[in-house]
Order: sequence, then C-alpha cells, then structure tokens
Amino acid sequence: MSDSSPLPPVRLHPEAELARDALTTPLLSRAARLARWAGPDTRVDTGGGLVDEQLPAAAETLGLTGDDAAVLAGEAWRIAVDAGLVEVVDEEAGTVTAGEELALLTGGAPQDVLGVWLAALEAVLADASVPDLDDLVDAVGAGDEVDFSSLDWDPDAEAEFLDGVLGNLYLLTASEDGPGDSPVPLPALAASMIVPGDMGEPTNDVLEQVSDAMMRLDDQFRLLEPVGLVEYQPVDEALMADIDSPEEEPAATVDDTDVSRYGMVRLTPLGQYGLRARLLEAGFGAPAVGELSDKGADALLDGTAQFPPRAAQAETEQWLGRREPLAAARELLAAARGSDAGAPLRRLHCQQALSLVGAEAEPALREVLDDAELGGLARVWLSERGAADVPAPSEEMVFWLTIDTVAAQLAAEGNSHELRALVEGLARQHGGFFEAAWRVGHPATADVLEAMGRLHPDKKIAKEARKAAFKARSQHGS
Repeated sequence: MSDSSPLPPVRLHPEAELARDALTTPLLSRAARLARWAGPDTRVDTGGGLVDEQLPAAAETLGLTGDDAAVLAGEAWRIAVDAGLVEVVDEEAGTVTAGEELALLTGGAPQDVLGVWLAALEAVLADASVPDLDDLVDAVGAGDEVDFSSLDWDPDAEAEFLDGVLGNLYLLTASEDGPGDSPVPLPALAASMIVPGDMGEPTNDVLEQVSDAMMRLDDQFRLLEPVGLVEYQPVDEALMADIDSPEEEPAATVDDTDVSRYGMVRLTPLGQYGLRARLLEAGFGAPAVGELSDKGADALLDGTAQFPPRAAQAETEQWLGRREPLAAARELLAAARGSDAGAPLRRLHCQQALSLVGAEAEPALREVLDDAELGGLARVWLSERGAADVPAPSEEMVFWLTIDTVAAQLAAEGNSHELRALVEGLARQHGGFFEAAWRVGHPATADVLEAMGRLHPDKKIAKEARKAAFKARSQHGS
C-alpha cells in the first residue's frame, strides 16, 4: 500500500461516542485510575516504571488479582506515563505528579480525550513490536546491551510488518466489498503480507512463513485488544499444543475446518479512527464519509470521484442534508460546468447527486435547459420525474450528451464490462453514429471515439470508430 494509493472512505462514529469508548477501554481506564492514585509516596525507577514494591498496591487499586496482576498494573502505569497522565518530577528521587493530560480525560473536549488515547495507542504499538521479555533477557550481552542479531529481530522491520497488517485490516474494513464489521481470519491477514499476489499454490516455505507470522500476530493482537484497537479471538490453545507437540494425541476432538480456531480479528470503530489518524500522519489519503459536507459543490463532485457507490451516496446525502434543495441543485449545476478533463465525471456525479433531490429543485433544472453542457442532464432529470413541458433535445445535444456520458464512464470505470456493453449498444442502435459523432464539439470526442474503437469487439466497427477519431482530431487541430 503506497502513500499515493487512494484508500476507500471510512465511516467514523461521532467523536463524542468514540471518546466515551476510549475512556472505557481497559488499558486507558486503568492508566487513568493509577494516575489519580499516584501521590507523594509513589516512586518510579530510572525508566519511569513503577518500582516493584508498589506494584501490589497498584494492582489492588485496579482490582486485579492472580499471577498477572502485577504485570498488568505495570503495563497500565507505563501507559499512564507515556500518555502524559503522569509526569516524572525528579528522576533521581523517582517522584511523580499528575500530568497535564489527566485533566483532559474529565474536562476536555472529545477530541482532547481521543488525543490522549492516540498517545496510549502509540505506546502499545511500540510494545507490540518488541520481542518476548524472556528472549530479550537472553539476548542481553556485555555492557547490558541487547544483541539484536541473536534475536533474529529487526525493530524497524517488525514495526513495518505490523503497520502493514493493520493497514490491510483497515482497507478490508473500509472496502465496500470487504467483510465490513465481520471479523477477519488471522491466516488471511498474515497471508496478505507474505503470499505474493501472483502466486497460485503457496509453497511449503511460504506456508511456514504464514504460520510463523500468525503466531507473532496472535501475541500482538492480544496486546492491542485492551487499548480498544481491535476485538480479538485468539488462536485456539489446543491448536498451539498441536503445533508444539505434534506427536501427542489431542486432548479432545477438534474441527480442523473451523477457521475461527486460527484467530479472528475485527477493527473496532475506535480502531478505525485510530488507524485513520495514523495513516493521515504518515501521508496517506484516508478520506472519511462526511468530511465534505461543509465544503462547496465543486469539492463534493471532485472528492467523491474516487468513492465507491455506497460511500459516494452517503457523502452526498450528508452534503444535501445541510442545504435547501433548490440552492443545492443550483450549486451542483454550477460546479458541473467546464471543459477540462474532469468535467464529464463531475457532471455524472452531479446527475447522481440530483437524483437524491426532490421536486423542489425543478426550477434550477429548468434554468439550464438551454445550456449546452447541462441541458441534456436537465432534460433527463425532468423527464424521470414526469415533469410537463420538457422540450425535446436537438440531435446535436443528444450526441454531445452521449460523448459526455461515455467520457465520464471511461474516467470512472476504465475498460469495464458495462462500458463495453454501452459502446456496443450505441453502435448497434445508431447506424450512422460515427459519421455524426466525430463532428460533436466536445473536448473529449476524439478520446471517446478512440476508446470505442479499442473496446468494440467487431473489427469493422472498431475501424470506423478509429477513423472517426482521426477526423475529430483533424477537426480539432484545424
């Protein structure tokens, strides 16, 4: 996924709702409780971590019990420090005080709360890219420095791999043909980073790499769930036992075809917000439905050009909801004018937007009936609504609208099956189409005729289209 690749628009929940979600995530809520618990007697080590002697009291404050209580308390404290909820006052003495960000959790705006949560998320993501603690201890060499080569671990590569997996999960969640709110199998996510797209049957070596990646991701998603980024169903422990001791008989009958045994992950609404923020920070174009609602009609028509159909309609409905129908129609029609390369697609999106407007917009459409660029789509809109006294279009307007429509479809879909069908239908229904079409004074006439020659399966008709394109270019040149 490159930073120039357009990402599908994501549908975000309201910030107030997301802020409430952030405050109730296990990790941030624990971090906030520890920040309020900390006082003059609280002590931290040189790295800012809570000293071992105070971990039991911290765990008790959080209501944690069991063998992992101290570990979980320590993790929550590190998040409190990294997110600015706690500030180290004196490193030598190990004293702390409440951080400036703590007050934002109760007195700040939703955006302030989400800013604190994003800081917590970054800290967790950094932790998720670090090897297991036991492996780190084993890799400590002379001078208390970690020998990364003995770990077979590259910090930058590990972080890049996790970012790539999360990017693919974001893409799957936002895509209209993706799983949406349904969980994604962990093997599919691992394979998306490892298996080449042009590979037919994966080799044993590739499958082994996918399996290793799944195990790494299982550990990482277990860490990412408490911060609210994902909902995660871990890899089945029985499966892990099968991998570690394949010679032993399984303890119970298990279904090897049940994909959920291998881990299932779903990006939460809060996770969508967080990953989009990170993508924007990294320079990606990551649109969100609704962000064009306060912009002009030109921004709406251009901005939705790369949107999939349902997202484009949702964006347009929000835009229309903030305007009176008649004023909105006039603004859309004005923005649809133009002879630049993007104008046909703007007019197509204008027509689609106007289909969502009621009869109150009729005066705006009648005002452009004599407009060379807009008269055709105005007649279509009025006729579809059964309006009276709609003048018949001239032959010149019919051909101009046809060229404009095909140019828009070319810009929107390229050489799609639907466009091929449209091209074949035009040539079949109008015997002298090409003889008349090359004379049309539309900036895209020659390009459209060339495309028709490329797309039409009949060689004779394709040749007629190319000849017509040549005539159109000659006429334009003269």
